[in-house]
This record gives sequence, structure tokens and C-alpha cells, in this order.
Amino acid sequence: MIKLVIDPTRCAKENFCIDECPRQIIRLNNETGLPEIKPGHMKYCILCGHCIAVCPHSALEHTQIPKDACPPVDAALAINKAQMIQFFRVRRSARVFKDTPVEKEKIQALIDIAKYAPTANNSQMLEWIVLTDKEQVTGLAATTIEWMRSLIQIGPQAIYSPYVVPLVAAWDKGYDRVLKNAPVLIFATAPAEAFYGMTDSTIALSHLELAAPSVGLSTCWAGLLHRAMVQYEPLRAYVGLSADYPHFYPMMLGYSKHQYHRLPERKPPTIHWR
Repeated sequence: MIKLVIDPTRCAKENFCIDECPRQIIRLNNETGLPEIKPGHMKYCILCGHCIAVCPHSALEHTQIPKDACPPVDAALAINKAQMIQFFRVRRSARVFKDTPVEKEKIQALIDIAKYAPTANNSQMLEWIVLTDKEQVTGLAATTIEWMRSLIQIGPQAIYSPYVVPLVAAWDKGYDRVLKNAPVLIFATAPAEAFYGMTDSTIALSHLELAAPSVGLSTCWAGLLHRAMVQYEPLRAYVGLSADYPHFYPMMLGYSKHQYHRLPERKPPTIHWR
């Protein structure tokens, strides 16, 4: 049973937890002057941990969110604006990978970081599929090429038909332009009941992508594969992704063959101020 315990010797009665609760299930007890869960409302707690995080006095204990697993914010680890800008600008989509296996420990570490990505209503329903066998990844690329060949046979009226012709031609010459010979393929997936599952998957992969350089790895979004999997059932079967998981997106992962030394500029954003 979920329970919120307030330490009266620590609580400064500033009501931060009451203001912060997204479900507004915490109220002030007029007799004790302390916060408490509204009677019968504990079932509505989404385990977001905001009440724990916002209290500057560590006065709250949540039975489902152990304080020992919630370390205090370390101000020394905060990054300044210049560091933040470079952190985002240095991100690159790697398209040439080394033929080097990726350690399972590093993949696990990245997924452990990505689990902190926000999910709608804090549902945390994401699941991960990781392909690390080179033959599996190559087979997935080959099956994608099969789908592309079917588009070419249909003719110019087929969606993406003109676009896939050079990709198939490159494959026939020994070049994988689909998955770039990446050693690892990661899927973030969500079940049908996750209403915002596609958004949740995308945000989690974005976190993983930004974290990858910290362990020496690079990534690239596998958009061609995603489009093919949406339209070609054998690809979903190959990955083992059932129809119960309609939300998914794949990402390539590996050691980049090249290093980058400058920060390319982007065109100015189009902003419509209202």
C-alpha cells in the first residue's frame, strides 16, 4: 500500500509538496498543520516523486519512492549555459560505424539513463528491444531491402519508390545504406494502452542519444527501418514486436569511425509570436 509519511520535526509547513503534486491529492491537515494525502486519494498517486524532490528539508517519506534511491541534487554537477549549448550542438548522427562490438554494460547504462525521460502521466510503460548480433542487424536491413524492392516493382506510384531505388542499388553493390552496418540496434517500444506511447518512446530515445557520447558511443535514428516496419509485417515479426506494441522507434548505436571537430550551424528558427 502506498503511504506518505511526514516527519514533523523536519517539516517547515511551507506547503511546497501540496503546490507541486500534479494530481492535487495532498492537502493540509488543519489539526496537525502538516501535509497529508486526502482520504481515499492515494490510489491516484502517479509515483512521480515531485513531493519528495521539492521538499528542501527531506521531511517526506514515500513508501514506493525510497529516499535512499533519491539522492540530493549536486549543485557542483550543474552545467552553465555555454556548456549546455556545446553539449547540444556537438550531437551528430553517426553514419559510419566501426566494426567493433558494443559492451552490454554500456548499453545497459544508457537505458538506465533513458528511464528518467518523462512519460505521459508518469506511466513508465516503455520497454526496450536490443539487437546486438551482427547477423540479426544485417538480416533486418536485408528484409528492409526486400520491402523496398516490392515498392520498385509496384512502380513510380508507390510511396517512396523513387527514393528507395538508389538504396537498393547500393545494397546490391555491398553497401548498407539502411542500417549503416551498425553493430547495435535499439528499439524503444510501448504497448497500445500507452496513449502517448510514440511520444514517450521518442523522448526516451532522445535522452539515450544525448547520453551516448558519455560512454564513447554514437547513434543514428533508423527512420528508413521505422517506415518499413510500419508498412511491412515481416519486419515486425523479425524483431519480435507484436501488434500489442504499436508504438516503437529504432535507433542505431555503435562506435563512430570518425570524430567531429566543429559545431555546424543550423538555419534560424521560424518563430510565430502570438
